[in-house]
Amino acid sequence: MTDEPAGDDGVFARESRYLETYVQIVVEDGHITEVTFPERPDESAGEKHPMLDRIEKYLTGTVKDNFDDVPVSPDVPDDIAQVLEAVRTIPYGTALSCAELLRENKGLDPTLASDHDLVRVALDANPTPLVIPDHRIRDAPSGAPPAIEQRLRSLERIVT
Repeated sequence: MTDEPAGDDGVFARESRYLETYVQIVVEDGHITEVTFPERPDESAGEKHPMLDRIEKYLTGTVKDNFDDVPVSPDVPDDIAQVLEAVRTIPYGTALSCAELLRENKGLDPTLASDHDLVRVALDANPTPLVIPDHRIRDAPSGAPPAIEQRLRSLERIVT
């Protein structure tokens, strides 16, 4: 990793004591396109980025951040993007079931198995977990590894 201040775009990573791993983000045109939790960050990753500062504050538990104002541009099909945008509206510390998420969003039907499947596929494929807080859906997969998902739930005091 490089110690040099970085521009707004690129790959950035910082170690999180709380998560016991690194948080790595990819920023393109000012939008977060990827969030990962590698044991070791990319060698070219910068350590200084305002988003990493914000994530670090969130992970201390002193700031209840929804990250709903953070520009994201996940490279996913439109139907998956619709689900991920709906997940962004779930407040900090709140957990919904898949059915509740489906009921609260136009264009999705909680009575259709295909829409339940769509939610599960979308959350599993989420390239920006934490920023798109899929850990707030209690009965579905996350784009984050299970240990990270559980720590994020614990941080927000979400009981599943």
